[in-house]
Amino acid sequence: MSEFFDKNLNKLYKFSGYIAAFFLILVAVFILLGISSRIFGFYIRGLAEYSGYCMASASFFALAYTFVEGGHIRITLFLEKLSGLKKRLIEIWCLSVACFFSGYLAFYFVKMLIISYKFQERSEGADEILIWIPQTSVGIGSTIFFISVFHKFILTVKSN
Repeated sequence: MSEFFDKNLNKLYKFSGYIAAFFLILVAVFILLGISSRIFGFYIRGLAEYSGYCMASASFFALAYTFVEGGHIRITLFLEKLSGLKKRLIEIWCLSVACFFSGYLAFYFVKMLIISYKFQERSEGADEILIWIPQTSVGIGSTIFFISVFHKFILTVKSN
């Protein structure tokens, strides 16, 4: 049963990475569109805001994938000097702290999303988009990141 969860969670992390890549492509498209619109003398309202929203989305969707692939700055330099039980205990402690903070982050981003949705908040930019729309990707991305950290914590505790 745990192999089923591991396999599907790893698919989720990889899919999250693909979504991040898609949002990075959108950032490039919006920037190129903004540059070309200036060259040809027309204005498209809100391009700077949309590229910012896409950058935030890409950043948060990339967190889980990057964590699972070992791309985040970690304490490996410190852990390499340890061995045995000390190494295992410190790794479990560090992952438990990471679980707490990533869970805290995800909880409050989702809470912020719900509040923005209830009050129908709009952005202060030229586009005046409902702010819960770009916040959705931040809430989902941070939640997937929490799941990936918790998954790593469980795997580390279970390993011998």
